[in-house]
Amino acid sequence: MPSRRSLRRPAAIGAVACAALATGLLTSPQSASAAGARIHDIQGSTRISPLAGKQVSGVPGTVTAVRTFGSARGFWVQDPHPDDDRATSEAVFVYTGKESPKVAVGDAVTVDGTVSEYYPGGKDAGLQSVTEITDATWKVTASGAELPATFKLNAASIPARYAPDAGGKSIESRALRPSSYALDRYESLEGMRVSVSDAPVVGPTNTHHELWVTAEPKHQRTARGGALYSSYGDPNGGRVKVASLIPLAQQPFPVADVGDKLTGTTSGPLDYDNFGGYTLQATELGKAAGKSPDPESTRKQADNELSVATYNVENLSPTTPQAKFDRLAKALVHHLAAPDVVALEEVQDDNGATDDGTVTAGKTLKKLTEAIKAAGGPAYEARQIDPANDKDGGEPGGNIRVAFLFNPDRVAFKDIAGGDATTPVKAVGDHGRATLSASPGRIAPTDPAWKESRKPLVGQFALRSRPDSRVFVIANHFNSKGGDQALDSRFQPPARSSETQRTGQAKLVNAFVKDLLAKDPKADVVVAGDLNDYQFSPALKALTDGGALTDLVGRLPRAERYGYVYSGNSQVLDHMLTSRHLTRTDYDIVHINAEYADQASDHDPQVLRIRP
Repeated sequence: MPSRRSLRRPAAIGAVACAALATGLLTSPQSASAAGARIHDIQGSTRISPLAGKQVSGVPGTVTAVRTFGSARGFWVQDPHPDDDRATSEAVFVYTGKESPKVAVGDAVTVDGTVSEYYPGGKDAGLQSVTEITDATWKVTASGAELPATFKLNAASIPARYAPDAGGKSIESRALRPSSYALDRYESLEGMRVSVSDAPVVGPTNTHHELWVTAEPKHQRTARGGALYSSYGDPNGGRVKVASLIPLAQQPFPVADVGDKLTGTTSGPLDYDNFGGYTLQATELGKAAGKSPDPESTRKQADNELSVATYNVENLSPTTPQAKFDRLAKALVHHLAAPDVVALEEVQDDNGATDDGTVTAGKTLKKLTEAIKAAGGPAYEARQIDPANDKDGGEPGGNIRVAFLFNPDRVAFKDIAGGDATTPVKAVGDHGRATLSASPGRIAPTDPAWKESRKPLVGQFALRSRPDSRVFVIANHFNSKGGDQALDSRFQPPARSSETQRTGQAKLVNAFVKDLLAKDPKADVVVAGDLNDYQFSPALKALTDGGALTDLVGRLPRAERYGYVYSGNSQVLDHMLTSRHLTRTDYDIVHINAEYADQASDHDPQVLRIRP
C-alpha cells in the first residue's frame, strides 16, 4: 500500500535545477565526486551531508529493507562496519523512483550515484531533509549477509530534551548531539535499523496504515494510555510513527487504539516524512494486543441543570454517509446523555463540497436531528446563520459553520431578529440585565481576524424550569493551525504563525463577553467550541484576559486534559469556558473518538452542566 510520502515524491531525478528545488530535492553541481566514501562520510555529523551534490562510487553496505511500491521506491543500505562517531548515521536510502530495485534484503552491495538532500513537502515546508543517493547504480557482491543489529529505541536511549534552541532559526548546520536531544538522536539514526519492544500505542491506526507508539512508556501518560502534550517545552520525544514495508496481503497492518500495545519487536529502517516526521518503516511488525479503554459516557443532567455540549462533527453534509449521521446521533443520545444545547462545528452546506453558491444548511441539520430522534433522542431544533459564500474557510465549497441544536422540551431559545452573515451582534442592556441585539448573531463578522475563518455564533437560552434564566452560549471554531512549522521542523523552536489570527479572534470574543458583563456582571456566559489551540497558548490567555472567562480544562486532573490526538500527542483543541458567575459547574471531556482507529469524528465531544 503506497504511503502518503511515496505518493508525493518527485517522479524522476535529474530534471533541471528549478524542478528539483520545487519538489524538495537539493543537490549541488554533478561534476564533483567523492571516491572511496563510506556511508558515515555521506551522512556526516550534521543534518546536511557534507557530500551533497557530489558523485560517490563503490559505497559498500548491506541491503536492510526494500520499498517496492509507490513513486518513491528504493532500498536502504547500512554499513556493517560503523565508525566511532555516534553522530554519523551508518545507513542511507537509495532512491530509484518508480522502478522497483532488483536487490534483496541481505545483499551486500556497492553503490554509485549522487548524494542528495530530499525535503519532504518541499523545502519551504520547513521540515528536515533526508539524505539519499539518487541516479544510482549498484553491484551485488554477495547474498545472505547478516543484517546489522537494531538500535533499541527506549527510555534510556531517547534524551529528555527534544531539540536545541536556535531562536527559531535552522538547526541544520549544528553538530548533532544525539545524547542531548531527541531530534538529534533520530537524525543520527537516519536510515538505520531501529526497534521498539512491547511499545504502547499513543496514536491509533489511521487510514494510511500508520500508528504511533512511544519508546518512553512512563513519560507524560494520559489516564487512558496516551502521551499527554501539556506544554510547548515537552513534545514527548519518545513518539515514533510506525508504518510497514510488508505487503498487506502478507501481513495486515495492526489495527490498534490508544491504550493498546504493539507487542513483541517492531523493527526496520528509520525514515522521515512530512506526515509525522520520524517513521519506523517496519520489516518486522509486532501485533496489537491489550484492551484499550471503552468509549466513555457522561451522566444525565439533573432537572435544575442546563447541559451544554460542543462537538466537531467533521465536515458533515447531506453527502456524508448515513452511517456517520447514525453514529453521531448515538453519541449525542447515549454517550452525551442528550445535552440540552449542542454547539456544533464543521456543519457544511446542503450539498457539501460542491462549489455552486449554495450556503444553506437546513438539509444537513435536518438529517442530523432526524437521526438523533431515530436513536431515541429528543426532537432537537436548530439555529444558525448562513455564511457568505466561500468566506469562512474549510473545505472549498463546503461553507462550514457553527450551529446550535437545542431540546425545546428542556430549554427555550430567545429568537431576536437581525442576525445575518455580516451584521455584528451587540450586547444590550435590559433593565439591569443583558440581552442581545440579535439571537442568533455573529460576533464582529467583518473584522479582519475572521478572514477565511468561521465566525462565532451567540444565542440566548433559558432553562424551562427557570424561565427567568438567561444563558448566553457562544459557539466557536477558530482558524486552523495550517502553515505552522511542525514540532520536528528544522527550525527550532518552530514558528506558530497561525496563532496570530487565533489570538486576534480570541480578543474579539473576550471583548464581547466583557460587553455582556458590563451590562450585567452576573451574566451566565458559556464559550464553547473547537478553538484549535492549547490551554497554555497565547489565544487562550487572550480569551480569558481580565478574568472574564475560566477555561474549565484546567479544573480536570492533569492526565485527563485532552480530547484530540495528533501525531501521537494527546492534546486540547476544544474548550468550554464560563463567566465568573457560573461557579457550580460539572465539566467532562467524553472520550469516544480521538483515541480509536474507528471514529465518527477526529474530536472528542465535551459536556458542561451548569445551574443558571
